[in-house]
Amino acid sequence: MTSTDLAPTPTPMSTDLIAVEQFLYAEVDLLDRREFEAWLELFTDECTYWIPAGVDDLDPTRRVSIVYDDRKLLTERIWRFGSGLAYAQQPRSRTAHLVSNVQIVGHDEATGTEPEILHVHAKFLISEFRRDALSAHSGRYVYRLAKTDDGLRIRSKRVELINNDGRLGNLSLPM
Repeated sequence: MTSTDLAPTPTPMSTDLIAVEQFLYAEVDLLDRREFEAWLELFTDECTYWIPAGVDDLDPTRRVSIVYDDRKLLTERIWRFGSGLAYAQQPRSRTAHLVSNVQIVGHDEATGTEPEILHVHAKFLISEFRRDALSAHSGRYVYRLAKTDDGLRIRSKRVELINNDGRLGNLSLPM
């Protein structure tokens, strides 16, 4: 018996999990390198990017959110970073994102013109250094990832901060 005999046989879901993990690692690497326009290209045209303001926020249209952007607002937010008009980022933050515990928790089958959607959860820790202070943000990412001809794309991203109902400080950068 060789070590390859003991290796599990890849299944479609395990292959998806590897692709999802690599996609999430590449996404946060773009954020750490401040390549915000490339990060924006990971989103679909009908995307949402949401940071709820409370522990039990389930509906961003009925409750106040820290951020609730569609593609147009997200594009404007990213434009400000390149324009010099993001005053909350003067001086600029340096960040290190860690992503772990990635799970595919469900999926929606492809139908007609709609691609297959993977429902993904992951834990995160973001270290941010700015103005001689180190701060940490942590919580859970909740994604809906579209499987497109161009690879995975973010249909929705929810950033559930563990302290989203407490003092947050400067949250000017995408998480």
